[in-house]
Amino acid sequence: MKMRAYYLIFTFSVLFLFSVKQATSTRVVIGAVMDKMSRAGMETNVALQMAIDDISRQTNQSFVLKMINSRGEPARAALAANRLINTEKVQVILGPHTWQEASRVIEISNQGQTPTFSLADSNPTWALERWPFLVQASTSNQDAQMKAVAAIVQSWDWRRVTVIYEEDTDSTFGRFMPNLLKSLQDVGAEIRHLVPLPPYATALSEQLMRLKRDQCRVFLVHTSLKLATQVFHEAEQMRMMEKDYVWITTNTITDLLYSVNLTTIFSMQGVLGVKRHFPEGSLKFVEFKKRFRLKFSLAYPEAENNEPGISAVEAYDTMWGVATTFAEMNTQIKNRSQLFLEKVSRIDFIGITDRVHAIGRKTESSHIFGVVNVIGKSYRELGIWKEKSGFSKQTSHRAIYNSSMKDLGQVFWPGESMHTPKGWSIPSITDSMKIGVPAASLFKQFVNIEYDPQTDNLSCKGYAIDIFNEVTARLPYYVSYEFIPFNGTYDSLVEQIYLKKFDAVVGDVAALADRCKHADFTHTYTASGVAMIVPVQSKMPHKAWLFLKPFTKAMWLLILAITVYNGFVIWLIERKHSPRLRGTATDQAGIMIWSSFTTLFSLNGGKLHSNLSRIAIVVWLFVALVITQSYTASLTSMLTVKKLEPTVSDIETLKTNNAKIGYGKGAFVARYLKEVLGFKSDNLKNFSSPQEFAHALKTGDIEAGFLNGSYKLFLAKYCKSFVLAGPTYKVGGFGFAFPKGSPMLNDVNKALLEVFESGKLRELEDKMIGAERCVEVDSISDDEITLSLNSFWILFALTGGITTCALTIYALDGLRGRAAKFTQQISNVMIMILKHWGHQRKRFSRKVSDAEIPEDPHTAT
Repeated sequence: MKMRAYYLIFTFSVLFLFSVKQATSTRVVIGAVMDKMSRAGMETNVALQMAIDDISRQTNQSFVLKMINSRGEPARAALAANRLINTEKVQVILGPHTWQEASRVIEISNQGQTPTFSLADSNPTWALERWPFLVQASTSNQDAQMKAVAAIVQSWDWRRVTVIYEEDTDSTFGRFMPNLLKSLQDVGAEIRHLVPLPPYATALSEQLMRLKRDQCRVFLVHTSLKLATQVFHEAEQMRMMEKDYVWITTNTITDLLYSVNLTTIFSMQGVLGVKRHFPEGSLKFVEFKKRFRLKFSLAYPEAENNEPGISAVEAYDTMWGVATTFAEMNTQIKNRSQLFLEKVSRIDFIGITDRVHAIGRKTESSHIFGVVNVIGKSYRELGIWKEKSGFSKQTSHRAIYNSSMKDLGQVFWPGESMHTPKGWSIPSITDSMKIGVPAASLFKQFVNIEYDPQTDNLSCKGYAIDIFNEVTARLPYYVSYEFIPFNGTYDSLVEQIYLKKFDAVVGDVAALADRCKHADFTHTYTASGVAMIVPVQSKMPHKAWLFLKPFTKAMWLLILAITVYNGFVIWLIERKHSPRLRGTATDQAGIMIWSSFTTLFSLNGGKLHSNLSRIAIVVWLFVALVITQSYTASLTSMLTVKKLEPTVSDIETLKTNNAKIGYGKGAFVARYLKEVLGFKSDNLKNFSSPQEFAHALKTGDIEAGFLNGSYKLFLAKYCKSFVLAGPTYKVGGFGFAFPKGSPMLNDVNKALLEVFESGKLRELEDKMIGAERCVEVDSISDDEITLSLNSFWILFALTGGITTCALTIYALDGLRGRAAKFTQQISNVMIMILKHWGHQRKRFSRKVSDAEIPEDPHTAT
């Protein structure tokens, strides 16, 4: 009895303790649908078990994990979800890593009103609205990742990208395309080809061979790791992992690179990859990593790598998010699913690598991606890319960001190349662009189509063709093209681009507003403007004051001044030697002026008495000789050279006279003449060749003609017969036309500017009109013949200087004579003073001597 009593007490104690534990803990059944054959599924399996153990140890919660293997098949995933909800009675489901499977699981769980955490890498934006019991647990951000890819493309100036993606019934991988297309357009790049591959591709060699024949050498691979392995193995066999090739992988491949075997790594040498980035330096992650390695090695001993990846991190943090949500719920409430979803939106805790924060039913996405480069047996992390910041080698707060990844260091490219690939190469077979050219250009110098009957081939030459060839040679990729003549108007030629019959138009085609409806134009390569060309007529000068035209006013004034100056100096020097130069002031002034001008025509050296005046006269006579001969030559030119002037000076005269007007055939000038300049249609005539145009102007069939862009060439050929008259009316010059929105347009414009800046355009223009350029022009303006001081200032300085020197010497000589005379007078005065003083001194001395002689005493006595 006593033993039985003890047994009952022990039993009741155990039951009591169990009931207490049940009262203080919550038992939650968690379901999971994973592909245990995939690396992500294996990591998730181990990480969830670790999370459940940690939650049970650190909290009062109790979790039971029910995981079913989907084997990567969407149908099995749907059956597994149905079993977990109806048989296992799970309260939450953790979904697969692929959207094909996740969409099936979410559809079943939504019907059973069971919250499902999707770990799929790519979830469509509409999924959360369609399925109210869906929670997006993955931190993948497709929009930011495509911007990172575009930033890599921009860093190396690549312009075209071929995209290889995995095709499936739900178009999982195809949903990234809008983000990629927009991101590439933002950096001036385009998608060259889209290559969809089924999950189990069987004709990879055919697909890759078509890509190999194309010029684009930049490939973006966005597939599952399993399919990517096949792609790279096949590409290596086809020698597409060599020099000049570029391969970029997205996170669906790069996130799992650490887990692939060496055979796959060796087939991916030189690949650039974008992977989801998570900090690995925290103490929590270091501890997690140690435990994960041990458990993973025990669970999967055949695996070559036991490192935890982003799949393990997300699974572990997701389980803790589920536990945190259940901990805040009341276990007695009936509608637990709705409350659970409300609590999920408040998830905010520190995970094993970073903060886990939910916005609505979606975990906050990461905006940081790692950039890696496959080298040797593994890969090297070059740095990171952060949205709105750029590339950096560090992730700290002091990190320096750059827009280009070139600052991340040397990249190991395919083919063991250290030089950056151009992104394109010349393939053996490629599609050629169809370039339309006008078959009947007004000037053959722009576009000249020649037919060779022996080879039955057409060849295109000319100024426009040469410029286009120069432009394409400067493009950052190879362009194959062929010229196709078009018989029709220029408007119809441009319209063929809109009709997709031509890929571009090259020729003397003006860029006009109406034509921009059908195509986009490059920068113009000729002067923009419509110019009026008229014949010239002879104009003989009949002016009363023509004799003054050979010299400018300043020249005449200086001649007068130097003449009077020379005459004055000679008169001054010679007047003391010649009595005829003396007299009254009026006589002397007349004689001075007369002698000034007579020296222009005769030397009169025999009548001059001073050498100074002779020197001045000789120099002045030489200068006068040069001046008179120049005057005679200039006046002769004015009287004999034919002057040319336009027959019509402005369009108003043409309108008043109701004159006939000509223009080039096929040009838009006719519409401009009628609608803008106001000419009558009956007065307009078109011409198909410059010869007909010139003949009509010479014969008077038309009084004026209008040309656009090509008027320089016309005037170069007929420089002595026609001239420009009136203003040049601004309109569009000649340019190349491309389809609207063409991605080539920016590259062509840049290359065209390089042609301008290099001087090549001027060289081609000189080559075009060199044979027609005028060397001599009959018409010379009066201003070109008129002589100014610039031509004679040295002569005037010479004669003025010599005359001034003569005047200076004469003045000094005169001063010297006067000084000598003055000195003589002073000397005479001094002598007279001295003589007078001497005489006075003698008289004084005599008086003194007479007063001082004593009287002789003897004599006195």
